[in-house]
Amino acid sequence: MNNYKELKIWQKSVELAVKVYQITKDFPKEELYGITSQIRRSAISIASNIAEGAGRNSKKDFNNFLGISNGSICELETQLIIAQQVNFVNQQVLESVQQEIVEIQKMNWSLKKSLVNSL
Repeated sequence: MNNYKELKIWQKSVELAVKVYQITKDFPKEELYGITSQIRRSAISIASNIAEGAGRNSKKDFNNFLGISNGSICELETQLIIAQQVNFVNQQVLESVQQEIVEIQKMNWSLKKSLVNSL
């Protein structure tokens, strides 16, 4: 599975990371090394772990990296909920991102299931 760029889950994860950068660009400057950085790193981690797992030579490794990617998805959602509660993100933006997160999570679990079934 070397061509990770063809995976819809990777493409959607990259789109989500770009969206997160757009959302966080207006966060308070004093949060640049705080929640802004943390949110951006977790968003980047989603697609990065999918790519790294796909680049490995075994389905077992790929499955493991998909698990790490899913952890990053949960981390991102948690951080965005906190950002909304401290009024850095409005409810409408949060809900929009949460819809994308749920879609990526479903894709992740489906891909993990297909990998496990093919082992």
